Amino acid sequence: MWLTLSGSTFKVSVMFFTLRTLSVTGLCLWWGLGCAVAADALIVWPSDWEVEALPSPPSSPDRPSIQIRQRAVKNDQNGDPAMVVELTQTRLQPGHEVNVQSVLLEIRKAVQVNFVRGGFQSVCTRMKESTLSDVPAMETTCTITQNGAHVMTQTLVAAANKEMAWSLSYAGSADGYAAHRDEVLRIKDGLRLNVTP
Repeated sequence: MWLTLSGSTFKVSVMFFTLRTLSVTGLCLWWGLGCAVAADALIVWPSDWEVEALPSPPSSPDRPSIQIRQRAVKNDQNGDPAMVVELTQTRLQPGHEVNVQSVLLEIRKAVQVNFVRGGFQSVCTRMKESTLSDVPAMETTCTITQNGAHVMTQTLVAAANKEMAWSLSYAGSADGYAAHRDEVLRIKDGLRLNVTP
């Protein structure tokens, strides 16, 4: 898939790669290596979103299994992706305590490095308190530019309790993010996390 922005074209896989980096690398490395398949979280997606259940990355003794739960894409009227949302849920190693603000800071750094490697620049807001379902969370929003032009916006949200960790990321073209942000916030507000261990 390709996304055309301001006369230039870049692969939507940049967004997907960034989301995967947040979900897989971020959660496995920063939440603690005791990741395992977690119970389902419930997202009610509008009917015009394309929803994909994502496979688990290969597991090994050094890399416990992690389940990437869902990714959904909202296409524009031309059928091109305008917004991508991804939710990840993992189970924490017993006794592992998470500093969510520090985790989100490290994830944000990794995301910004990936954009630089792809030829993009990014500026992110200061982290602020948020929620996922009824779980306290932290979030930040990054503006991504190329040659001075705003091409994409991405919001990163991280949350954890004593048993589970979650990440929610939504990213879109500059116009797509602006057009669909309120709809994504309604989806986020309707999110129900299964926090039972």
